[in-house]
Amino acid sequence: MKTVVTTSQAPQAIGPYSQAIISNGWVFVSGQLGLDPTSGELVGPDVAAQTRQALRNLQAILEAAGSSLERVVKTTIYLADMQDFKTVNAIYAECFRDAPPARATVQVAALPRGGRVEIEAIAAL
Repeated sequence: MKTVVTTSQAPQAIGPYSQAIISNGWVFVSGQLGLDPTSGELVGPDVAAQTRQALRNLQAILEAAGSSLERVVKTTIYLADMQDFKTVNAIYAECFRDAPPARATVQVAALPRGGRVEIEAIAAL
Protein backbone atom coordinates (compact mmCIF):
# COMPACT_ATOMS: atom_id res chain seq x y z
CA MET A 1 0.00 0.00 0.00
CA LYS A 2 1.29 3.44 -0.87
CA THR A 3 0.10 7.03 -0.80
CA VAL A 4 1.28 9.69 -3.22
CA VAL A 5 2.37 13.00 -1.67
CA THR A 6 1.91 16.20 -3.67
CA THR A 7 2.34 19.82 -2.62
CA SER A 8 2.42 23.11 -4.49
CA GLN A 9 5.04 24.31 -1.98
CA ALA A 10 7.68 22.31 -3.89
CA PRO A 11 8.31 21.97 -7.63
CA GLN A 12 6.12 19.52 -9.45
CA ALA A 13 7.83 16.37 -10.72
CA ILE A 14 9.63 16.92 -14.02
CA GLY A 15 9.22 13.30 -15.03
CA PRO A 16 7.04 10.24 -14.42
CA TYR A 17 7.53 10.10 -10.64
CA SER A 18 5.89 11.41 -7.46
CA GLN A 19 7.27 14.12 -5.19
CA ALA A 20 7.09 11.50 -2.45
CA ILE A 21 5.48 8.21 -1.51
CA ILE A 22 4.29 7.15 1.93
CA SER A 23 4.49 3.43 2.62
CA ASN A 24 4.47 1.43 5.86
CA GLY A 25 5.20 4.44 8.08
CA TRP A 26 7.99 5.82 5.89
CA VAL A 27 8.20 8.78 3.52
CA PHE A 28 10.36 8.34 0.43
CA VAL A 29 11.08 11.76 -1.08
CA SER A 30 12.27 11.96 -4.67
CA GLY A 31 15.44 13.87 -5.42
CA GLN A 32 14.98 17.61 -5.11
CA LEU A 33 16.83 20.11 -7.23
CA GLY A 34 17.19 23.80 -6.44
CA LEU A 35 14.05 24.61 -8.43
CA ASP A 36 11.71 27.44 -7.53
CA PRO A 37 8.26 25.91 -6.84
CA THR A 38 6.46 28.68 -8.74
CA SER A 39 8.57 29.04 -11.87
CA GLY A 40 10.04 25.55 -12.02
CA GLU A 41 13.42 27.11 -12.85
CA LEU A 42 16.71 26.84 -10.99
CA VAL A 43 17.03 29.56 -8.35
CA GLY A 44 20.46 30.49 -9.67
CA PRO A 45 23.67 29.05 -11.04
CA ASP A 46 25.53 28.74 -7.71
CA VAL A 47 25.48 25.57 -5.64
CA ALA A 48 24.77 27.41 -2.37
CA ALA A 49 21.46 28.86 -3.58
CA GLN A 50 20.50 25.57 -5.21
CA THR A 51 21.28 23.61 -2.04
CA ARG A 52 19.20 25.91 0.15
CA GLN A 53 16.27 25.65 -2.26
CA ALA A 54 16.58 21.87 -2.60
CA LEU A 55 16.42 21.58 1.19
CA ARG A 56 13.41 23.94 1.35
CA ASN A 57 11.70 21.78 -1.28
CA LEU A 58 12.54 18.65 0.69
CA GLN A 59 11.14 20.21 3.87
CA ALA A 60 7.90 21.26 2.14
CA ILE A 61 7.31 17.76 0.82
CA LEU A 62 8.07 16.15 4.18
CA GLU A 63 5.65 18.51 5.91
CA ALA A 64 2.96 17.77 3.30
CA ALA A 65 3.46 14.08 4.11
CA GLY A 66 3.12 14.71 7.86
CA SER A 67 6.82 14.36 8.62
CA SER A 68 9.75 16.76 9.02
CA LEU A 69 13.48 17.21 8.55
CA GLU A 70 13.95 16.02 12.14
CA ARG A 71 12.53 12.62 11.16
CA VAL A 72 14.85 12.05 8.20
CA VAL A 73 16.89 8.87 8.63
CA LYS A 74 18.76 8.74 5.30
CA THR A 75 19.67 11.14 2.51
CA THR A 76 21.52 10.85 -0.73
CA ILE A 77 23.18 13.90 -2.26
CA TYR A 78 24.09 13.98 -5.93
CA LEU A 79 26.67 16.59 -6.97
CA ALA A 80 27.58 17.63 -10.48
CA ASP A 81 31.02 18.59 -9.10
CA MET A 82 32.62 17.15 -5.98
CA GLN A 83 34.40 20.49 -5.54
CA ASP A 84 31.02 21.71 -4.18
CA PHE A 85 31.12 19.17 -1.33
CA LYS A 86 32.35 21.64 1.33
CA THR A 87 29.75 24.29 0.45
CA VAL A 88 26.90 21.77 0.38
CA ASN A 89 28.05 20.26 3.70
CA ALA A 90 27.98 23.64 5.44
CA ILE A 91 24.42 24.39 4.30
CA TYR A 92 23.26 20.82 4.95
CA ALA A 93 24.61 21.03 8.52
CA GLU A 94 22.36 24.06 9.16
CA CYS A 95 19.29 21.87 8.53
CA PHE A 96 20.53 18.71 10.26
CA ARG A 97 22.19 19.94 13.44
CA ASP A 98 21.43 17.23 16.02
CA ALA A 99 21.77 13.55 15.15
CA PRO A 100 22.11 14.05 11.39
CA PRO A 101 20.76 11.26 9.20
CA ALA A 102 22.84 8.62 7.51
CA ARG A 103 23.99 9.89 4.12
CA ALA A 104 25.73 9.12 0.89
CA THR A 105 27.16 11.74 -1.45
CA VAL A 106 28.10 10.93 -5.02
CA GLN A 107 29.31 12.87 -8.01
CA VAL A 108 27.30 12.34 -11.17
CA ALA A 109 27.98 13.20 -14.80
CA ALA A 110 25.01 15.58 -14.96
CA LEU A 111 21.76 16.51 -13.23
CA PRO A 112 18.41 17.50 -14.76
CA ARG A 113 18.01 21.11 -15.87
CA GLY A 114 21.73 21.71 -15.39
CA GLY A 115 21.40 21.54 -11.61
CA ARG A 116 24.48 21.36 -9.41
CA VAL A 117 22.93 19.44 -6.50
CA GLU A 118 20.02 17.04 -5.93
CA ILE A 119 18.95 15.67 -2.55
CA GLU A 120 16.64 12.73 -1.82
CA ALA A 121 15.50 11.51 1.58
CA ILE A 122 13.80 8.78 3.57
CA ALA A 123 11.96 9.84 6.73
CA ALA A 124 9.74 8.33 9.39
CA LEU A 125 6.18 9.55 9.71
